[in-house]
Amino acid sequence: MALIVQKYGGTSVADLDRVRNVAERVLRTYFQGNQVVVVLSAMAGETDRLLRLGRNLTPHPEPREMDVLLATGEQTSVALFAMAVNSMGVPARSLLGHQARIVTDEVYGRARIVDVETERIRRELDRGRVVAVAGFQGLDENGNITTLGRGGSDTTAVALAAALKADVCEIYTDVKGVYTTDPNLVPEARKLDKISYDEMLEMASLGAKVLEIRSVEFASKYKVPIHVRSSFSHEEGTYVVDKDVSMEKVVVSGVAYSKDQAQVTIKGVPDQPGIAAQIFGPISDAGIVVDVIIQNTAEDGLTDVTFTVTRTDLERTLDLTRETARRIGVREEDVVSGSSIAKVAIIGVGMQNHAGVASKMFRCLAENGINIILITTSEIKVSVVIDDRYTELAVRALHEAFELEKGPVEG
Repeated sequence: MALIVQKYGGTSVADLDRVRNVAERVLRTYFQGNQVVVVLSAMAGETDRLLRLGRNLTPHPEPREMDVLLATGEQTSVALFAMAVNSMGVPARSLLGHQARIVTDEVYGRARIVDVETERIRRELDRGRVVAVAGFQGLDENGNITTLGRGGSDTTAVALAAALKADVCEIYTDVKGVYTTDPNLVPEARKLDKISYDEMLEMASLGAKVLEIRSVEFASKYKVPIHVRSSFSHEEGTYVVDKDVSMEKVVVSGVAYSKDQAQVTIKGVPDQPGIAAQIFGPISDAGIVVDVIIQNTAEDGLTDVTFTVTRTDLERTLDLTRETARRIGVREEDVVSGSSIAKVAIIGVGMQNHAGVASKMFRCLAENGINIILITTSEIKVSVVIDDRYTELAVRALHEAFELEKGPVEG
């Protein structure tokens, strides 16, 4: 008997017919002799509807109450699912985040899981029940309902799989697995049989919507094997696992991109110790993730600092940066921004053992008339910031240059 955690997204439970389809799929696994824990998202569009309700009532709803409101989406899904399974003759029990004891910190809207108490879930499993847990939600140490942010149901599923020591965490979605790039952009994109945690983490950080980044972090930390597959077919998807020797032979596994990018530049910053901490400290404290950071060579004791954030965080970042600018003696008008940029990256664990990958990428972009604004690298990734008008061209060109439609480029 295996213990399997399955997660289904909003499109998989978009209406009652799809809820029944999910119930039938879960029972297929259950009747194979497995214990099954199912994590469900809200029905497609429901979270957005609830957000509109709150914001139509007041432009700035109190975060605690907004979390209480948003959590009702997943409550509906798990209740309907449990009803469907029970109607098919198999006992099922739905549990909300606080009933499953998914404990989080106190950051409403972006809470992070700090503990999962598994006793209740194990009792239900031992009674032969299918257990349905509401994704995206938990409770803080004061008993308040919290939500985990967009994509939080993935994190719920992987955290439960880690805590329960599940054999696998199956993430069901509306795509068949993880592809070499976005198949909507490049029809020739190829589905990968497996991908390493590190590669998946880089793809998720660049906006790949298959898995939420925190879920990959959890999986990597606790070595939870993830199987990404379609809820509309029974074929094998993509396994996200620890890297092995065969993966290290592959130079480039995929091309990822993100258009949700904005650039901030602070001109005339004093080039002295402690300034970077003053600039980025308040941004970090606000929960804003800074990605690429570039500092120019200093002249006359002054330098320019450029960095990128998501477009959704731009206005808040500018407010914080202007406050810092006043403190360090920089004029507010010397804090400038732009949002017509995108980030494109090539990713592969084999890159750390092969030379010339970055130069091949830069040459490909140059041949297609694409100017590079910023560059950042890691052991398994080379990212460039470009004008967002050229995003699709860059992705297609790089995918073709590294022949990813034919199979991985090996060293």
